[in-house]
Amino acid sequence: MTEPETAVTGSVLRFARAAVGYRGRAVLHDVTFDLGAGRTAALVGPNGGGKSTLIRSVLGMADVVEGTVTVLGAVPGRALGQIAYVPQLDTLDADFPVSAAHVVLMGRYRLIGWWRPTRAADRRIAEEALDRVGLAGRARDRFGLLSGGQRQRVLVARALAAQPRLLLLDEPFNGVDAVSQAAILRVLAELAADGTAVVISTHDLSLAGRVADLVCLVNGRQYAAGRPGETLTAGLLRQAYGSQAIELGDGRTVLVEP
Repeated sequence: MTEPETAVTGSVLRFARAAVGYRGRAVLHDVTFDLGAGRTAALVGPNGGGKSTLIRSVLGMADVVEGTVTVLGAVPGRALGQIAYVPQLDTLDADFPVSAAHVVLMGRYRLIGWWRPTRAADRRIAEEALDRVGLAGRARDRFGLLSGGQRQRVLVARALAAQPRLLLLDEPFNGVDAVSQAAILRVLAELAADGTAVVISTHDLSLAGRVADLVCLVNGRQYAAGRPGETLTAGLLRQAYGSQAIELGDGRTVLVEP
């Protein structure tokens, strides 16, 4: 089980032989990696392999059954004011009558309190976040009427408005157009350059190899965690994905839908 640490160490996020799951039952075992400030980790693995559970464990929404998980020097759930989370788009209600600007402003609530009015400074930060994702001109548009890619950019802007030290994104590129993906990737690179640690779960192995400093390969357990070139190998992908991983003659490995 997790125990609090007294001070933030050099790492922003650390898993040490951790097993995470629900109601005391682990669904993902043997996770060990260390992510520092300004670094990006990609979580890759098949559907149901534990990527989302790993992210939820950082937020305190899933149990740490064995080992330790340390988030900004504390147990999960203790540093939520310094963490931003971008969920999968289909978990949100696009019919809720709220503007894009109001969605982004929600990123400030944890810092100022749900019961307090927003200040001019908060509104300015939200406007700047929308501008960073290329949607300054859509601030007054209803969130649910935006395209899927635009809505995902709004959710990223909401995370930016929280000014986090750790940003978690669960499958942020599912159903996202190329323009929106490029805008999100640009912002993530800027955040990392400014010292924010980023964790992305994704099925796109090519993207993981391009953007991540560390790749964590999981399917019920951790198969590898390290640099992309050390982790995204044909042998390890075949172990984690089984028959979904097909090695091509030119040395590449591709995934096929089951």
